[in-house]
Amino acid sequence: MTPARALRSPAHGATRRVLRALAASAAIALLAACSAADVVRWTPEVVATHPHDPTAFTQGLLFHEGRLYESTGRYGLSDVREVALVTGDDERHVVRTRPLDARFFAEGLARVDDRLVQLTYREGTALVYDLDTFEEVDRFAYDGEGWGLCFDGRELWMSDGSSRLQRRDPATFDLLGHVEVRLDGRAVERLNELECVGEHVIANVWLTTELVRIVKADGRVDAVIDAAALVPDDPALRANRDAVLNGVAHDPATGRWWLTGKLWPVLYEVRFVEAR
Repeated sequence: MTPARALRSPAHGATRRVLRALAASAAIALLAACSAADVVRWTPEVVATHPHDPTAFTQGLLFHEGRLYESTGRYGLSDVREVALVTGDDERHVVRTRPLDARFFAEGLARVDDRLVQLTYREGTALVYDLDTFEEVDRFAYDGEGWGLCFDGRELWMSDGSSRLQRRDPATFDLLGHVEVRLDGRAVERLNELECVGEHVIANVWLTTELVRIVKADGRVDAVIDAAALVPDDPALRANRDAVLNGVAHDPATGRWWLTGKLWPVLYEVRFVEAR
């Protein structure tokens, strides 16, 4: 999701920044207020760090057979890419890319068998690629905005920046239903990047450093992950309101996770541990 076009308002400059700050504060306050006994709090424990393209406006991230695939956004700069897990300063961590037409702003990314499905922000188009070649093989149309996407082996789960997750048919992209996401009885807005894991969907909450674990059956949040400690210690990056946490991938074989953010120079390999 891009902050640049997120708020449909005639406000400019300072007024727009105030509106965005209020939106962020409301989301953070909701997450901080989680007090239900069945909601657990985790933090990411860093296992390893890897280089990440500091120009990548990360919108989607997924792991498959030892490889990471990433969707990056912005008009005229969007692409889908394969990213190698390397250490040090190896500049070859971006293995291959496929740029999008300049009229598309790329968003969430999911793998369905031997294909990748990539959302676009306001273009109402999901682009489908061959996993091995990145050749476009299909397109789907949908209504509304596209933010995050993941596949659970049966259905695609999609976010649109609201508190609602959509369920979609992986073969046709038809809308199958939706679930309202709630934390301690209150709606969780700005659900963004998604990762499907078992009977849960992990969602990044835009404009915060928090992720929520959502029970697919009823939309209830049963865990909150505080990733504030991962924000790079770079004053310029911290001052850039676009450079937010956004990018979560999971390896089911090891249980490890990968987290990064828009314009972050680092990709973290982590495990989630109980907050102290």
